[in-house]
Amino acid sequence: MRLDKLIEEQFHTPRKTMKRLFQTGQVYVDGKIERRPERNVEGALHRIVVQGKQLQTDDVYFLLNKPAGVVTANHDQQHPTVIDCLASADQRSDLYAVGRLDRDTEGLVLLTSNGQLGYALMHPEKAVTKCYDVIVNGCLTKTDQAAFAAGVVFHDGTTCLPAKLTILSAQEKRSQAIVQITEGKFHQVKKMFLSRGVKVIGLKRTAIGPLTLPKDLATGHYRKLTQKELESLVEYFH
Repeated sequence: MRLDKLIEEQFHTPRKTMKRLFQTGQVYVDGKIERRPERNVEGALHRIVVQGKQLQTDDVYFLLNKPAGVVTANHDQQHPTVIDCLASADQRSDLYAVGRLDRDTEGLVLLTSNGQLGYALMHPEKAVTKCYDVIVNGCLTKTDQAAFAAGVVFHDGTTCLPAKLTILSAQEKRSQAIVQITEGKFHQVKKMFLSRGVKVIGLKRTAIGPLTLPKDLATGHYRKLTQKELESLVEYFH
């Protein structure tokens, strides 16, 4: 949560008073004076003290194993959404899905009310690694690995950043692989393989940065981030 928004909610301070709190050094985060109103804070990670009072945030962080057929949106007229996967008690209008997945793609989606965190995780400058399990309808080779490492070029001329392709099995009509990318172009993984002459027939995201999809989290299920998982994201709070 933005620090100035947190203070406004809990102190009901006018903008002028808010500005003075920062200017006069009355806002502390982890024992240090904080002068940035836009600073992203989380009560479970930071000690936030304003005028001697410790403040707590109310943001939520859910890790969802998205099923195929579900759209990464808050509302949709035709299909169930990632929000529909949550119990009614956990559904909030301010929830934000970090990293969109196609409707037919499964796997890890982070749902949070902390939009600043989502923006930081997806910002190109952060180059956060996303990991996918992939099944394609053809035989993958070392030539494909080299093409991914060099930066796959789409049919329209768009060049991707270098990516890592790990081939798990390769047969004439079916191959399994793991792909790691650091960007998020539209339908990127599918287009990368199409450029190599094969079609993706199965796609599942297994990681976003330090967050990995738990093996015991069934498809369509979700849970709150653990304290350890939340702490692994601390560098994206700034």
